[in-house]
Amino acid sequence: MAEQIIGRWLKQNHIPRDKVVIATKVRGNMGGGPENEGLSRKHILESVENSLRRLQLDYLDLYQAHWPDEKTSIEVSLRAFDELIKQGKVRVIGASNYMAWELMQALWSSDRNGWARFDCLQPHYNLVHRDEFEHELARVCKTYQIGVIPYSPLAGGFLTGKYRRNLVPNTARAGGAKRYFTEHNWIILELIDKLAKGRGMSVSQVSLAWLLADPIITCPIIGPNSLEQLKDNLGALDVHLTIEEKSALDQATAWREKEN
Repeated sequence: MAEQIIGRWLKQNHIPRDKVVIATKVRGNMGGGPENEGLSRKHILESVENSLRRLQLDYLDLYQAHWPDEKTSIEVSLRAFDELIKQGKVRVIGASNYMAWELMQALWSSDRNGWARFDCLQPHYNLVHRDEFEHELARVCKTYQIGVIPYSPLAGGFLTGKYRRNLVPNTARAGGAKRYFTEHNWIILELIDKLAKGRGMSVSQVSLAWLLADPIITCPIIGPNSLEQLKDNLGALDVHLTIEEKSALDQATAWREKEN
C-alpha cells in the first residue's frame, strides 16, 4: 500500500526522479505461501519487480534486507542483490535488524566474491535504546563506512513528550511505546524536556538533534502523522546541541556492559 501511494504521488505531481531517494525492503511475506518470503534469490528478484511496479519506477535507490533469513545462505542473497545492481534496478543495498556478526559475515562474503556489499544499516536506535547499536554495530559501521539510518528515533513517540508519568492515553500507539515506560526513562524524559524548554525547542527536536550530532548517523527515519509533526521533526536540522548539552544527554542515557 505504501509503495502504491508513493508511486501515485510521484507520478501525479511530476516529481523529478533525481530529486528523491526511494528506499524499500524485502524479506516479509507479501501474500501467498511461505515460499513468498525470505531472502532467497527467487523471492528477492520477484519482490523487486513487484516494488518497482507499485512505485511506477525503473530503479530503487536503496533496497534493504528487512531482517536476516536463517533458511538462506548470505551468499545466495548477496549474489541476487548484486544481480539487481548490475541490471540497474537497484543502486545500493542495505540491511536492517542485523547483528554485528551477521553484518560482518555479509561484508566478508561480498569482499570475497566481488559482489556489491551492504552500504547501509537500519538499526533500532534512539536516546533510550542505545546498547543494541552501540555495543558492536556502531564500530562496524564506522570502520567500514556504512551509512546508518536509525528507525524509531523517537522511541515510538516516547521521546516526543506526549507521554508523562501520570498521563498515558489508552491508544494503540501508546501500547507500542510502553516498553519505554520505566523510572529511568521518565527521569531522562524530564531532562530532555528541561533542556528543550530552555532552548525553545520541542522534546522531539532535542532527541533527533542528539542523533544528528553523531557523524556516523546518516539520517534518522521519522514517522510524522501530520504536517505539524513533520515541520517539528524537520526543525531538528537547525538545532545544534552544545558540547555540554550533548555530554549531559550522553551521560544520562549511557548503558553498561552486562556482567557475566
